Amino acid sequence: MDDALAAVGLDDRTDKPVRGRGLTARVGLLLGIAFTVCFVTGLISHWIQHPPGWFYWPANPPWLYRVTQGLHVISGVVAIPLLLVKLGVVYPKLFARPRIGSPVRLLERLSIAVLVAAGIFQLFTGLMNTAQWYPWKFFFTTTHYAMAWVAIGALAVHIAVKLPIIRAALGEPLDAEPDTPPDATAPSHKGALTRRTVLRGTWAIAGLTALAYAGQSVPFLRWAAFLAPRSGEGPQGVPINRTASAAGITDRVRGADYRLVLAVDGRETPISLEALRSMPQTTRDLPIACVEGWSASGTWRGVRLRDLLATVDDRRGRDARMVSFDRGLYGVTALPANFVDDDDTLVALELNGEVLSLDHGYPCRLIAPNRPGVLQTKWLSRIEVL
Repeated sequence: MDDALAAVGLDDRTDKPVRGRGLTARVGLLLGIAFTVCFVTGLISHWIQHPPGWFYWPANPPWLYRVTQGLHVISGVVAIPLLLVKLGVVYPKLFARPRIGSPVRLLERLSIAVLVAAGIFQLFTGLMNTAQWYPWKFFFTTTHYAMAWVAIGALAVHIAVKLPIIRAALGEPLDAEPDTPPDATAPSHKGALTRRTVLRGTWAIAGLTALAYAGQSVPFLRWAAFLAPRSGEGPQGVPINRTASAAGITDRVRGADYRLVLAVDGRETPISLEALRSMPQTTRDLPIACVEGWSASGTWRGVRLRDLLATVDDRRGRDARMVSFDRGLYGVTALPANFVDDDDTLVALELNGEVLSLDHGYPCRLIAPNRPGVLQTKWLSRIEVL
């Protein structure tokens, strides 16, 4: 193994080793940025779905969640090659003696162990989530959220302990040796793998990884999204995560006896599908963006939610509960008042000029701006004003 590493210039015993604190610090900086972006955007996504009492998320601009969740997934997948490179350039030091040493060194070693373990866990489970493949028994959402705090905490401790070394390393020429002055560099070896080459390769593979996934969020890059699980295409021009079959929805919702129940202050008002269609219709171009990172725009047509509720309730500024025929995890969702009252929030009946298909939520569904797809309740049966 050591001979193989030496042959490609990755062994510290070669005349010009690829490993060095300058390369380590620069790759670590890229990885730290990717982790931070992924952490912040992940918090936003989690808080939108499970809002703390103090949290406020605006209804506009309508594309904001599309951007933040796209960044979350892209930064997460970019972190995978960055983490592999970082581990590749530092792994001999992970086993250096003394194994424990001083309290500061012990803290550093523990933070590295936790950071590596939590980082690998987060990146693996996040990648599997983009493909909607869950080879585990725990609930992904809450576990991923909890481990995000562990990973970012370990990263903060690691940076705090290593900060003097990081600052010094970033100020050195990339090819400087640790025991040489900052203005000195190691002699050149023609044809040898250099730290600069490794760093450029790291930039290239990170950029390629971003491009390979960005297309599921950025429409004009879809041609290059060769690794993305979703192409952005689907029935009626929009992909589907949860089908009617998966939700247990049958053709019974197509019956003439369908009613959408509006519940306000203890009063229930049933509205037929024909009555919904006879109301003034509004058309809006809105994206639907899912937590897996994909998004697609559609032209939605239906009744403004605030206008529908105005037929039974004159007051605004009230939250609503959207209830689906789907009895799954997100069969009941909360819609904050600023979304209820927004011009763009619709009880949609059509998509891209066609009546909603059963998989897209027929007979009617919620479509609201700047909101995760999992909260855009399909197969509406009931709307409760809170």
